[in-house]
Amino acid sequence: MLTIVYFAWVREGVGRDDERIDRPSPDMTVADLVAALAARGGGYAQALGDSTKLRAALDQRFVPLEAVIGEARELALFPPVTGG
Repeated sequence: MLTIVYFAWVREGVGRDDERIDRPSPDMTVADLVAALAARGGGYAQALGDSTKLRAALDQRFVPLEAVIGEARELALFPPVTGG
């Protein structure tokens, strides 16, 4: 299983804090999974449809969207973070 955790407006768009899905293929990238989730339509499409507005972390480590999910147990999706 892979736990996907959503933060900020991504969470608001999909309408949930997190979800568990069957583990994707080990060579699937974060971008591939985001596209598959966006294809669900509705809030998923709205929140995840433009991947340039997303950042990701696998097992609490920042990764580019092109990163392979591999054996990660958690994927976090969130908007870019700005300092202040």
